[in-house]
Amino acid sequence: MTNKKQKLELTWIGKDKRPKLEPRILLEDPSKSYHAKHKVTENDLFDNKLIFGDNLLALKALEQGYTGKVKCIYIDPPFNTGSAFTHYDDGLEHSIWLDLMRKRMDILHRLLAEDGCIFVHLDDNELDYLKVLMDEVFMRENFINRITIEARSPSAFSTVNAGVFKASEYILWYAKNKKVFTQPQKLRVRRSPDYAYNKWLLNPEDDCGSWEFISIQEAFDSYGNTRSRRPDTLLESFNKFIVENSHRVCRLASISDAKAGAEIVALKQESLKLRGKVFLLERDLYDDVYVLDGQQIIFYSKNVVELDGELSASSPLTNIWTDVAWEGIAGEGGVTFNQGKKPERLIKRCLELSTLPDDLVLDSFGGSGTTGAVAHKMGRRWIMVELGEHCHTHIIPRLQKVIDGTDQGGISKAVNWQGGGGFRYYKVAPSLLEKDRWGQWIINREYNAAMFAEALCKLEGFTYAPSDTEFWNQGYSTENDRIYVTTQSLMLEQLQAISEEVGANRTLLICCSAFRAKPDQFANLTLKKIPKMVLNKCEWAHDDYSLNVENLPMQAPDEVIETATQKTKKNAQKQPGLQGLFDEEDAE
Repeated sequence: MTNKKQKLELTWIGKDKRPKLEPRILLEDPSKSYHAKHKVTENDLFDNKLIFGDNLLALKALEQGYTGKVKCIYIDPPFNTGSAFTHYDDGLEHSIWLDLMRKRMDILHRLLAEDGCIFVHLDDNELDYLKVLMDEVFMRENFINRITIEARSPSAFSTVNAGVFKASEYILWYAKNKKVFTQPQKLRVRRSPDYAYNKWLLNPEDDCGSWEFISIQEAFDSYGNTRSRRPDTLLESFNKFIVENSHRVCRLASISDAKAGAEIVALKQESLKLRGKVFLLERDLYDDVYVLDGQQIIFYSKNVVELDGELSASSPLTNIWTDVAWEGIAGEGGVTFNQGKKPERLIKRCLELSTLPDDLVLDSFGGSGTTGAVAHKMGRRWIMVELGEHCHTHIIPRLQKVIDGTDQGGISKAVNWQGGGGFRYYKVAPSLLEKDRWGQWIINREYNAAMFAEALCKLEGFTYAPSDTEFWNQGYSTENDRIYVTTQSLMLEQLQAISEEVGANRTLLICCSAFRAKPDQFANLTLKKIPKMVLNKCEWAHDDYSLNVENLPMQAPDEVIETATQKTKKNAQKQPGLQGLFDEEDAE
């Protein structure tokens, strides 16, 4: 009998295969970055990032600098409706989708702060499969809730076909560590008006058997201050009148109503009965009342809160959301994104449940840019990733309107958005290595010396930060560990001079094409040769890890990456600059 513990897990074709992702660098394009012409407030945020490129490579690029720093992740991945898998059987269909999601979930989990959380929005095509997958990545004990959203209403053309109309979508909500995750606020949502509190008791001093009632509006017309009929003062007068006389406000309830009966027992020593009805006095149950919009509707004051900039009756938020409907969102942000755009109010609620101003929000499936737009308006820092061309046709124009303050749709009025801030646009750099015409690995022709140094820093786990005074000091991993990347062959005299400058209290990793010294000759220097040090680090020249699964080829045998020792000079392509690294005599 074995004592080996087994865990419950979901398996699929290729689950155990893990790509060795290349940690690409990010290249800013200032012509696409955007910021306000002046500061609107002292809290304006300018360090937001919009990244164009494959989102798995982008997440890998972010990993070094943002691990443990993201407070909230909201993603809306492709729902895997099955239409993209015409040429695959069902088992492979789900395997591809799950595999692509698993790769992303692993990095997203690492990026989250210890007290952060993630919202994953999807429909029921893969909901339950992803739930099991996320139980494995985030741990089942960190599951917070499954939220059901009423995403569409059963009306008009959408209900022509017979059967059960699919109206819901879902959000899986997980914490990184539920023990330390705290919800910033307890949210309330609008509740339907209660038209029952619409009676005015004329004679509360008399015996209950003699009570008389009129409507609240009639009472106001008869006894309230109605000399002014200006709309801006009439509502104020009405509310004041009702609050001052709230002991006269009541509702009618049937004696058969068990809840009403229980209330009446707690309310009075004797049951208040008249013609088979029970009258419950609002003032006796609550300290205050509230009249909404001057209508004959009374709400308990403790349940009246400000929602989206307006006072409203409310109830506690549940895991069934029916108040964030998709109707009317077509024009939000000034962009059209059929069957893909999410309501700004939906993202706002997710951020209210998980973040505070200045917290960092990430969306790696940018879509039409709703997450970034909402986070920006709410004073949260944000990072968005998008591979599609709508990054340029939808997201950038939308964010420009937000920053300019001209986007007054969505949640703008609710948060009093006036504009301000900005973002920086990046694209994922091409692979550091590419193959020449003979199939040999060479440094990508698009890389200059600075890009090459930054890429080597990232590959080795260093932060690229070139010094202005020390040519060899191009980055750091700890306070005393530095890195130097050069395409030169370093002589003994050069290494001796560098070692002396580094000193005894620091160490330096040198990445060069060749060196004329023993590898351990200098105690404070570690010497590595390019390209030998990088060839087997990761998958090179793999640019598409996207969820555009209709374009994926069938699985092929793993490609064998040639090492430098397998090359021969007769096949090497002589090129100037960085490409010449792969032809160095001592590159082996």
